[in-house]
Amino acid sequence: MFTTRRRIALCTAAISAAALAAAGVVIAATGAQAAAGCRVGYTVSNQWPGGFGASVTVTNLGDPISSWSLTWSYSAGQTVTQAWSATVTQSGSQVTAQNAGYNGSLATNASASFGFNGSWNNSSNPAPTNFAVNGTACTGGVTPTTPGTNPTTPGTNPTTGAPPTQPPGGSGNGLVGWATQNGGTSGGGSAGTTTVTSASALTTALGSTSAAVIRVSGTISCSGMLRVRSNKTIIGNSGATIAGCGFNVNGDRNVIIRNLTFRGWDDDAINVQESATNIWIDHNSFTAGYDGAVDIKRGSDFVTVSWNRVFGHDKSMLLGHSDDNASQDVGHLRVTYHHNWFDGSNQRHPRVRFGNPVHVYNNFYSNVGGYGVASTEGAGVLVEGNYFENTDDPFHLGEGDSGPGTLVARNNFFSNSGSGQTGGSVAGIPYSYSMDSASAVKNLVSQGAGAGRISI
Repeated sequence: MFTTRRRIALCTAAISAAALAAAGVVIAATGAQAAAGCRVGYTVSNQWPGGFGASVTVTNLGDPISSWSLTWSYSAGQTVTQAWSATVTQSGSQVTAQNAGYNGSLATNASASFGFNGSWNNSSNPAPTNFAVNGTACTGGVTPTTPGTNPTTPGTNPTTGAPPTQPPGGSGNGLVGWATQNGGTSGGGSAGTTTVTSASALTTALGSTSAAVIRVSGTISCSGMLRVRSNKTIIGNSGATIAGCGFNVNGDRNVIIRNLTFRGWDDDAINVQESATNIWIDHNSFTAGYDGAVDIKRGSDFVTVSWNRVFGHDKSMLLGHSDDNASQDVGHLRVTYHHNWFDGSNQRHPRVRFGNPVHVYNNFYSNVGGYGVASTEGAGVLVEGNYFENTDDPFHLGEGDSGPGTLVARNNFFSNSGSGQTGGSVAGIPYSYSMDSASAVKNLVSQGAGAGRISI
C-alpha cells in the first residue's frame, strides 16, 4: 500500500508534463447517489531510467458522490512505487486508487487529484486507456439521472469567478517583503520591451547583459536551465507557457518574473543561487515538473515569492540546499512567501535551512499531502495568517536528517488540519506589510494566485 506519510520526502523525481490520456468515466449508483459521469486525466510526464512520475485528476460531472475508487490496468509491466493524496495498491497489472480522507466527497464539477511515482521497463510506458470508477467502466459519455441535471466539463483551473486585475492587499506594483530591501527590485525598469516566441529568442533575451523587459508569447518548448542575467523583467502575455525547461538566476540581481505558467521542467522551474539578490517571483503557475518549482539557495538573499500557484507537483519551494552550506548561507536566504496557493502539492512550502527571518504569511495550503513548512538547521521562520485546509502537518521543526530550526506561528486558520509544531524565537521583520485576515485567505488567494490573474 502506498500513501502519504508526514515528514518523509518522496523520490527526487516528481511529475512533469508529457503524455495525456483523458476519458469519461461513469460512476455507479450507491445508496441515494444516482449514476453520473466524470472525466479522468492521466499524465505521465517525466521518465528516467527505471522510473517515472505521474498525476491523475478525477472530475465529477454529475450528482455529488461521497467517495471514489479509481481502477486501471497497465499493459507494459509498470508498477506504482509511491503515492500522495490517495492510497494506491496494485495486484499484477491492476491498479486501484482510493480517495484520501479529505478528497473523497466530490460535488458536481468538483475534482480530486493525486500523484505517484512508478517504475517501468525502459522500453515502453503507454498511458492506460480504460478506467473505471466505483466498479463501472468508462463509456466516454455522461448520463445524468437527476431531472434537470446538465453536466458540463470544467477546465483545469478552478471556477472561482473573475480574477482581480491587481494583487489584492498589495499597493503600487504589488511588491511587498524582502525584495523591497537592499535598494529594492525594479527588474528591467523602463528599458525597451522585447517580445519572444521561440526558445532561441528567449535564451538570447534572458542572457543579455543589458537591462530589458521581456514579454513571452505563446508556448515555448525548451530543455535544461536558461540563464537569466541582471536587470530583467520577464512577463508572460495571456496564456504564456514555458514547457520543459527552467530559469536559472545564478549570481545576478534585480530580476522580476511574472505571469508565466511553467510545466514539465526537467530540472528546477526557477532556480535562484550563488548570492543572487533582489528577485521577485509573482503570479506564476507551476505544475508537473521534475524537481523544485522555486528553489533558492547558496547565499541568495532579498527575495519575494508571491501570488503563485503550485499544483500537481511534489517538491515546491526549497530554501537552502544542504546542511553543509552554513558558511555561505547564514545571514542570507531572507525570503518572503505570501499569498501563494499550494494546491494539492506535496512538500517544501517552503523547506528552510539557515535563513532568519523567513516570512511565510497569507498563503493558502489546500490538500497538502506531505507537510507545509519545515524550519531546519537553525533557520527562523515566522508563519502567520495562513489558511490550512486538509493539511495534516502544517508546519514542523527539522526534516529528514536536518536538525531543527525555530518557528513562530500566529493567527493562522486551520480547517480539518493539524495544529503544527513550533519552538524558539525568530528575528524581527524589517519591512512594512499589510496582513489579510487568515479566515479570508482561502477565497482571496484561490481567486488571485497563479498566472492569468493580473493584467500587466
